[in-house]
Amino acid sequence: MWETSARLLRLLSLLQTRRDWSGAELAERLEITPRTVRRDIERLRALGYPVLATAGTAGYRLGAGADLPPLLLDDDEAVAVAMGLRTAAGGSITGIEETSVRALAKLEQVLPSRLRHRINALRSATVPLASTGPTADPDTLTAIAAAVRDSVRLRFGYRAHDGTESVRTTEPHRLVHTGRRWYLVGRDVDRADWRTYRVDRLEPRTPTGPRFTPRTPPDPDLGGYTSRAISTAAYRYQGRFTLHVSAETAAERIAPTTAALEPIDEHSCTLRAGSDSLDELAIYVAGHGFGFRVHEPPELVEHVRALAARLGEAAG
Repeated sequence: MWETSARLLRLLSLLQTRRDWSGAELAERLEITPRTVRRDIERLRALGYPVLATAGTAGYRLGAGADLPPLLLDDDEAVAVAMGLRTAAGGSITGIEETSVRALAKLEQVLPSRLRHRINALRSATVPLASTGPTADPDTLTAIAAAVRDSVRLRFGYRAHDGTESVRTTEPHRLVHTGRRWYLVGRDVDRADWRTYRVDRLEPRTPTGPRFTPRTPPDPDLGGYTSRAISTAAYRYQGRFTLHVSAETAAERIAPTTAALEPIDEHSCTLRAGSDSLDELAIYVAGHGFGFRVHEPPELVEHVRALAARLGEAAG
């Protein structure tokens, strides 16, 4: 009986880790026969777990039921969930602070002491700073995440940085979180190109569109792609600089929402940043205190020379 119970817990844990499993995959992971998998699936159903059969693949999926089934978490996952709930209690998602506190209380009630000690150590050593920036609606994040998961087109109203409103249709790929803001990276259907959208400016519309075949993203490094999209590509002037410090050192002062960094070697890196003002772009780079060289755009090179001359006259 104990072996069967332990196996059922392991099976339930696997079903929670991804959307679809074939019977053969489950049998291989559990080291049992496909016939035993089918029997164990029936046992889970008898216990009230909505395990659905997926058509055409002889597979299984844990569906939505009347109640939330128990989540099986390992130690690291439990710590990550607890710290995530603590962050959400005062974080960048609107309206879930109280809910996060309630969920955290339930989780901590059943945590073993060894994990409570780890979480308390992290909590005591962490001082969060209050965020004053825009926040994302949790329903919007959930709708986007579901569209990404199911590979269905997403329609939404969107407000650009200049206040212009439009309706967009996209093939959503991933959500990117910078620590302050949420962004959706997806392929804009009407523009036939990849775009980055701020989630706090986005309002999903229903129903969602048809399913699509996921495409290869424009860059395997989606974090770097998003950083370039929001810090450089959206502006009139797009600057490229060489900083005479390592990328790691530069990243201590330069946020990915304001510029994109690419390492060159141990002592230098490339910085890409944008602005609608040449003065603002030059002062931004110089203000970090690193030695640098300007490469692009050409008008910025001449502008920096003239600005340096003016500053020299002022100091003289």
